[in-house]
Amino acid sequence: MKSKVYFTRSITPENVLKLYELLGVSLPGKVAIKLHSGEVGNQNFLRPDFWEPIIRSVGGTVVECNTAYDGQRNTTEKHLKAIELHGWNQYFDFDLLDAEGPDLELDIPEGKVIHKNYIGKDAANYDSMLVLSHFKGHPMGGYGGALKQLSIGVASSYGKAYIHGAGEPEKIWTAERNSFLRSMADAAKSVIDYYKGNMAYVNVMKNMSVDCDCCAVAEDPCMADIGILASLDPVAIDQACIDLVYASDDPGRDHLVERIESRNGLLTIEAAAAIGCGSREYELVCIDD
Repeated sequence: MKSKVYFTRSITPENVLKLYELLGVSLPGKVAIKLHSGEVGNQNFLRPDFWEPIIRSVGGTVVECNTAYDGQRNTTEKHLKAIELHGWNQYFDFDLLDAEGPDLELDIPEGKVIHKNYIGKDAANYDSMLVLSHFKGHPMGGYGGALKQLSIGVASSYGKAYIHGAGEPEKIWTAERNSFLRSMADAAKSVIDYYKGNMAYVNVMKNMSVDCDCCAVAEDPCMADIGILASLDPVAIDQACIDLVYASDDPGRDHLVERIESRNGLLTIEAAAAIGCGSREYELVCIDD
């Protein structure tokens, strides 16, 4: 059975909530809302006011984790200042999951490269997770979407280095690329299993730069906005976004495709599907028709 992915070309905060509601899911208990808080200096990340309707409706807590690279979010002290600067804690309840150790260690029995994942210990305080992703390119992963949020995004600072290094944190920037991409898929599976599938996903194809929101100095968006997608399947929603990029006749499409292909970004989707994170087969339900 194909996974359903709901889609609209009209990008508004209200339509983010509308698509989520079409999923017909009620996330149980205390809900963690994972999004990208944006590196200081980045111009492309989606701001708190954009996400406000869905976060208010779900009633969850916005969560983030520290980074593993130099910048303004790689320590708890600096990250909390960045959160204040970008206004997240002025709009919503906020929780930096790995503000204090020790990390929560997850097993990955199905892992092809890594068999452990390290996430912020406060993740244990939540019963379900809503993943709000800004779909765009990425300097190392090729693209960033739901699977990256589940893996690198939920991982602690140490966990990020562990994934990037394919199980060897000291090789954070030197590990073989395909091993890193498969490690992201492995890590994503551990988070899906931890929350027992009590998850939902929204991807917004807006401000699509070849660079991630983690870049303090990022290229401006290279192609026109495409739309909003929502699904209960992280593989299907990322695959649908990729397919929409490839199908576009926008002049900037080739620049984004080159970033995705030059980093072998599709391997993360393939690897995630292979270990049971979801399906690459989907039904795109366009609500604009």
